[in-house]
Amino acid sequence: MKPKQVLEFEKPVVELKDKINELKHYTEQSDVDLSEEIETLEQRLAKVEADVYGNMKPWDRVQMARHSERPTTLDYIHHLFTDFLEFHGDRYFGDDEAIVAGIAKYKDMPVTVVGHQRGKDTKENIRRNFGMPHPEGYRKALRHMKQAEKFNRPIVSFIDTKGAYPGKAAEERGQSEAIARNLMEMAGLQVPVICIVIGEGGSGGALGLGVGDRILMLENSTYSVISPEGAAAILWKDAGQAQKAAESMGITSYDLKKLGIVDAIIPEPRGGAHRDIASQAKQIDSFLNQTMQQLKGIPVDELLEQRWEKYKKIGSFTTVD
Repeated sequence: MKPKQVLEFEKPVVELKDKINELKHYTEQSDVDLSEEIETLEQRLAKVEADVYGNMKPWDRVQMARHSERPTTLDYIHHLFTDFLEFHGDRYFGDDEAIVAGIAKYKDMPVTVVGHQRGKDTKENIRRNFGMPHPEGYRKALRHMKQAEKFNRPIVSFIDTKGAYPGKAAEERGQSEAIARNLMEMAGLQVPVICIVIGEGGSGGALGLGVGDRILMLENSTYSVISPEGAAAILWKDAGQAQKAAESMGITSYDLKKLGIVDAIIPEPRGGAHRDIASQAKQIDSFLNQTMQQLKGIPVDELLEQRWEKYKKIGSFTTVD
């Protein structure tokens, strides 16, 4: 099935696929045998796909992370967990649908799941504020993380947001305080916390759910202190230089693994996670299960010490005389 959104760098692949489908359709509708031509094009397609998807630039991965069909938190919850029960509201102001939170079972083990949630179409995006949380969203997530601590449940956090909502109402209700409190509280949670970047990990909005014992990252996701457009606007007074900014910001999974910020890169199907959600979920499941087994049974004092050491190492540097 042809994707609804075709990215610029993918066009050679899509054009070849269209040509192959056209020849196959013509063969079915006529007595002309075009099997040799089709086979030749399929061989060429394999080479083009390997070249296009095997040599993706940072800006290509930014586009992939933003793909309108990219799987969301709820998609992965459906594939990875059973008996998911979603809860709503922060018990202070209201419910924020840009963040989902609830309890579920992962391989028969009770867990708490939180994550950013964007929409699949315009109507849902408006309802979920395009995945950009208000303060009540972060407070809802924290409420359930503290509940997880009380009942000794591991926490799985999915990160996928352009950033926290920057509007006036959000600031009036304490956006900065809500994110800062999450950072502080997550650093001291006495249960295992596993964070998985599944799309865009933008600014403090991502960090508000991103302090954990292990940070996993999908191959074509991004994680950064600011969007490429925002960085370009600051550095060159031109948001149109976003591609140039992406090249130098070090926001891809490979950059961040090299810097020691993320612990593991989860491979994606060729063409991105949206090409095969079931296959992508299996990859996540493999990494999540392995990570859960590593963290399970670690004494609380040791778990907190390891978490502290992990974040102390980020940003370390050496000087040369």
